[in-house]
Amino acid sequence: MIALLQRVTHADVVVNGIQIAQINQGLVVLIGIERGDATTTADRLLNKILHYRVFSDKNDKMNLSVTDIKGGLLLVPQFTLAANTDKGLRPSFTPAEAPSQGNALFDYLCQQAKDTYSDVDTGQFGADMKVSLTNDGPVTFWLQIKPDISKELQHG
Repeated sequence: MIALLQRVTHADVVVNGIQIAQINQGLVVLIGIERGDATTTADRLLNKILHYRVFSDKNDKMNLSVTDIKGGLLLVPQFTLAANTDKGLRPSFTPAEAPSQGNALFDYLCQQAKDTYSDVDTGQFGADMKVSLTNDGPVTFWLQIKPDISKELQHG
């Protein structure tokens, strides 16, 4: 599972001309779901997102997480993050999870985030979204959590 974190001062998501999500200072996290990802992968990624230290403390060091600053968390599904771009000039989406499983896993991640943290908003899986943001810094990080196949086999 892939997360592209962007520290923002403001962000929103519009679908069909209607704003469906909005945060002020916090993180916009684009989520890519790969084949083999599972709820345990999502849990590990969410823990990392909520505790990743990308906000400055009083000494201007990146020592604070989104939970520390009580910032907003905007989760946006983006299957193109899982693309294979190794060959040619056209991406292959073979590594991406099938839409039905990807949607279910994105919904799971969002629900876990809302159950864990108070300021969560989300994009819409499969929609043509217009995402606007003001990147603060800019500060952007790529996080990737590989599925732990041995654990998945034990629980599966």
